[in-house]
Amino acid sequence: MSNSAKQVRDGEADWKITHPEPSDAESRRAAKPVVCYGVESLPPFNASFYQTVRSEAVRAVKLEVPPREARCFTVPAGSFFRISCLHGSQVGDLNLWQRDNLSERFFSGKTRQLHATHVSVGDRLWSNMPYLRPIATITEDSLAWYGWDDDGAGVHDVIGTRCDPYTHHRLHGENYHHCCHSNLTKALAEKLGVSRKEAEPHVHDVMNVFMCTGFTHDTHQYFMKASPVRQGDYIEFFAETDLLGALSACPGGDCSSTHSSDEAQCFPLTVEVFTPPAKALNDWIPFKPSGYVPG
Repeated sequence: MSNSAKQVRDGEADWKITHPEPSDAESRRAAKPVVCYGVESLPPFNASFYQTVRSEAVRAVKLEVPPREARCFTVPAGSFFRISCLHGSQVGDLNLWQRDNLSERFFSGKTRQLHATHVSVGDRLWSNMPYLRPIATITEDSLAWYGWDDDGAGVHDVIGTRCDPYTHHRLHGENYHHCCHSNLTKALAEKLGVSRKEAEPHVHDVMNVFMCTGFTHDTHQYFMKASPVRQGDYIEFFAETDLLGALSACPGGDCSSTHSSDEAQCFPLTVEVFTPPAKALNDWIPFKPSGYVPG
């Protein structure tokens, strides 16, 4: 369908929008894309530093996140945390906060702008404004081989939000209580010892761990497909500050057909925290919040 005659469905009515193309339409479409934030502007990723520190780290925590539920965990600054798929193909929704200041949290939109729609080794998870700093760095990813497929899909999505009961009810007229938003809210409320109503505003857009997504070539609609995650796959992060995390084992399982359902086959996810000795971090300089001073 051409740009000059698009069909827009509104209930039962079809509306034809007729705005003629300008004479220079093709040249305008041919404008060269400009990457907004170049890699050279980002803090460098020192792989050897992370590898050296990781080699001295020992496991301090291991927890299982049950299917269609969420769990919270804490990660000391300078430690690593690993999310693993040990039981079967399963995706997860991840929230991160600065442990002592829940106002600072993972900012998927800025992470997407600075890196890409899907993230992997060397990419960082950035926090919201006014802090705007890396709060976690991806140091290992057993699915890094996937890259981009013929549908334009990748793994570890920072595009989507999280399945939630409000959208589900709006679209299907059903009350479904195990959406990832609900799971994360419940887990955070239990961790903080507050009501779900108090916890809910802290729940934010997620990193969709192991989820395989993209935009259709023709209509540019967000889509998901079966995750390529295999039993034993994992992704690992370095905590650039003290973190509070929450992970939901999505009710969609591997998201091959649905993301809010009791019908999909679901599996637990595993979270492990690995802590290095203090001496291993002697040369580490934590990221400070943005130095911008409002005028």
